[in-house]
Amino acid sequence: MKLYDMELSGNCYKVRLLCALLELAYESAPVDLGQGENKTAAFLQLNPRGQLPVLDDGGTVIWDSSAILLYLARRYGGECWLPLDAIAMAEVMQWLSLSQNEILYGLARARAAKKFNRPWDIEQSQALGKQGLRVLEQRLSGHLWLAGERATIADIACYPYVGLAPEGGIALDAYPSVRAWLKRVENLPGYIAMPGIGTA
Repeated sequence: MKLYDMELSGNCYKVRLLCALLELAYESAPVDLGQGENKTAAFLQLNPRGQLPVLDDGGTVIWDSSAILLYLARRYGGECWLPLDAIAMAEVMQWLSLSQNEILYGLARARAAKKFNRPWDIEQSQALGKQGLRVLEQRLSGHLWLAGERATIADIACYPYVGLAPEGGIALDAYPSVRAWLKRVENLPGYIAMPGIGTA
C-alpha cells in the first residue's frame, strides 16, 4: 500500500490517522506541491484532479480523502469504522459532508490563507468555519461521537481541521464539547499526531 502524502495536509493526515488506528502498514510517497509535483503527467495519471491524498492499494488507486476513508474502513475495518446499517451509515455520511463543506471551505481555507498565504478570504472562511463548529458543538454537547455511540470515520474526517482551527485564527474556547471530543480522538488506541495538532 502506498500513500501519496504531504505532512502538513490535514486531508492526508486523515488517511495516516485511520491507517494507524487500523494498524495498516503503508509506504509514504511525499509529494511536493510547492514544486508542482502534483501537476506532473505521472501524478495526473493517479489523480486527474491533481490533489492529495492518493492511495494505491496493490493497484487499486483511490483519490480524495473521504473516498479513501470509506475504502479503508470497508476493506479493513469491518463495521467498526463504517457501519452497514442504513441509518448509521447515513449519519456517518452527514458528517463527511460537513467535513467537505463548512470544515474544508471554512476552517481549512482559513488555515491555508494564514499559514500558507493561499488566496482565500480569511474572514469569510472563518465565518463559515464557525458555522461548522456550532453544528459540531450542538451534536457533541449530548454525544461522545459524531455518528452513533463509537468513533467512526465521521470523527476521523472532521478531526484534523477542527484541531488545526487555531492556525486559521479560530479559537476553540467557545466550543467546550468540541475540545473534549478532540481529546477523545487523541486517546484512541493507535492515535498519531501531526504538526500543530494532538501531542505533536
